[in-house]
Amino acid sequence: MLTFAAVLADRLKRDPGRPLLTFYDDATGERVELSVTTYANWVAKAGSLLVDELGLERGDTLRIDLPPHWLVPVFLGAAWSAGLLVTDADDPAAVVCGPESLDRWASEATQRVVLASALRPLGVRFAEPVPPGVHDVGIEIWSQPDAFAPWDPPTADDPAVELGEGSATQAELWEAAAAGILVGDGGRLLVAADPASPPGPATFAEPLLKGGSLVLVTRAEPERLEAIAASEHTTARFPA
Repeated sequence: MLTFAAVLADRLKRDPGRPLLTFYDDATGERVELSVTTYANWVAKAGSLLVDELGLERGDTLRIDLPPHWLVPVFLGAAWSAGLLVTDADDPAAVVCGPESLDRWASEATQRVVLASALRPLGVRFAEPVPPGVHDVGIEIWSQPDAFAPWDPPTADDPAVELGEGSATQAELWEAAAAGILVGDGGRLLVAADPASPPGPATFAEPLLKGGSLVLVTRAEPERLEAIAASEHTTARFPA
């Protein structure tokens, strides 16, 4: 299993209804839980939006400029399923941003594909229209299908991530996940870091590959992290 598509297909075959991603924003009280199947549906919708709707192609670069949020693993999966390279470069072919960075990227909407998420519960749209040329994820993702099959599917040798000083192909990403020590097989990993920043992708790749799950928490005080860890029965934590 050396591509994201193969890893996800294996999880769908083995335990489609098991929770894969649980997200807490302790400042708003939001809690979102996605099963393997629901996660796969969101990835398919995001992949269709990026490729079929917006015209991105295998090998293009995608920057996920979002705070820790359940949509980060969704767009990681969408990128990898389409053969896009997840990057933190300032000149990506496309960017997914949130409210805090919307103004910056909206000014570049004539140069690259700009998608913006309001980061509101249930993935809904911005309350006010986004700037011209910007695509509101909360509007455009809902019309996409629950299945996505790229016409030019990536291989194990396709670049997957290029963040900070590190880079990896799809094969290298999953080989590293198999050898990683963040979480054991079937474990539940509590993460208080951004999965789209180094070394963040491993915090999602490892649980996905090893039959486990991710509990992603943002804006929580230490005592709340302890409470969430206990209530969600987590088995490991990053940062430790």
